[in-house]
Amino acid sequence: MDFVKEFSTFLFENKIIQFGDFTLASGKKSSYYVDLRLVPSYPHDFRRMVKHLQNEITNDVGLDNFDSLVSVPTGGLVIASALAIETVKPLIYVRSKPKEYGTSKSVEGKVQEGMKVVMVDDVATTGGSVLNGIKSLKESNINIEDAYVIVNRMEGADEALKEQGVTLHSLLNVLEITKALHEQNLIGDEILQKVQQQTAIE
Repeated sequence: MDFVKEFSTFLFENKIIQFGDFTLASGKKSSYYVDLRLVPSYPHDFRRMVKHLQNEITNDVGLDNFDSLVSVPTGGLVIASALAIETVKPLIYVRSKPKEYGTSKSVEGKVQEGMKVVMVDDVATTGGSVLNGIKSLKESNINIEDAYVIVNRMEGADEALKEQGVTLHSLLNVLEITKALHEQNLIGDEILQKVQQQTAIE
């Protein structure tokens, strides 16, 4: 599929994905680092990514089959906002922790019990931020069955979400990105092997 190849190349050439030795926010070591917060600085590529996401959601779920898009700040919210404008769908978001003043809500935006939402985030590793969001939504009696990320790092998020009854979809996973770059000789065998070991999927 051309999108995978082209978008992987774009990520690599603009240092949005970098290979080496990195320490993640969780303290975990990683053989690569991906920072999708850089993508909106490239409007054409950003829009293509959002349109691709729109197509995936349209094909998998159908735009008429859910009430609202939902995101978790901050990485996913930028993408979800653009997507909400393209699809003309309402947007709500889940705070990482409830507001300590005013209404002390954890879900911001117009919500009603029993509504159905589709979650959008930037990257999934173990699924932590998305899982927290799902928990807050369920506490508000909001239905969620599908979550979309741009890049799946393939480190347990799929399984963690499945336990909550939510299917994780991704535009790309890190193995697809790495293989696409390897095929174009942009990275060597050693990097590919390291990423394969990290995802523990051959």
